[in-house]
Amino acid sequence: MIKLDALTKYYKKHARGILDVSLEIKEGEIFGFIGPNGAGKSTTVRTLLNLIFPTSGTASVHGLDIVSDTIEIRKMVGYIPSEVNFYGDMYVKDFIEYSCGFHGDIDQPFMDTLVDKLELDLTRKIEDLSFGNKKKVAIVAALATHPKILILDEPTSGLDPLMQNMFFQFLEAERKNGTTIFFSSHNLSEVQRICDRVGIIKEGKLIKVETIDDILKTRAKKVRIKTQNEIDITDKMLSVEKLNGFVSFVYTGDMKSLIKLLSTIKVEDVTITEPALEEIFMHYYEREDLS
Repeated sequence: MIKLDALTKYYKKHARGILDVSLEIKEGEIFGFIGPNGAGKSTTVRTLLNLIFPTSGTASVHGLDIVSDTIEIRKMVGYIPSEVNFYGDMYVKDFIEYSCGFHGDIDQPFMDTLVDKLELDLTRKIEDLSFGNKKKVAIVAALATHPKILILDEPTSGLDPLMQNMFFQFLEAERKNGTTIFFSSHNLSEVQRICDRVGIIKEGKLIKVETIDDILKTRAKKVRIKTQNEIDITDKMLSVEKLNGFVSFVYTGDMKSLIKLLSTIKVEDVTITEPALEEIFMHYYEREDLS
């Protein structure tokens, strides 16, 4: 449904945006695109939507070229930007109807449900809304026409936890209807919750694409040891923390070496568990050798 082939964007001559990003997103898939601020997530999204032009490489959406077929692509895409800048002097109801008018008929009962569940006031002007309420306007405008594809760039920023949970319920319902979702975020717990696969971007380069299950099955382990002994920190230990006699770290080496380490110190307590996605992400992000 979405295909990027060596997609590259430079700002001016030397400022890097993204470099040789290649990936394919299947129809009906929720694909997570993760990395910290400045990694190239929004540049990828904006290039994909032809809001900015690629320097080189190609990309297509539903078989249509992002540059030459951009009008047709936008008719089938619902987009939630990371920063919401709408027409401030328009009323919420008027803006949603105006925005949805580019895509076809509005599912009015569904739009009413979105507005009700998100507690959005249609009678206010855009300029009078908080950032969170502006984001709700973007959600309603993006979902109300049941687009074939949703492209979401940090969509939950500004939403409180209750509204975030409501938003994810809407996304699950859209996915069941066959919608393809490209979900860009730096919030790894969100990605773990709803995505099928994830792409990790670092300094403009796509460094890993895996299913969520495969990433969580990595041999990395979360280790927490209570000991009075000093522990020699190696390059196999990531995200090391020392607090109240406990040493915690994500261990990426083989188990024999870990057991050998434990046998050389006086262990008062130890737990070895599966790491959270955030901790595994640091494993990918801190190491240069990703093979």
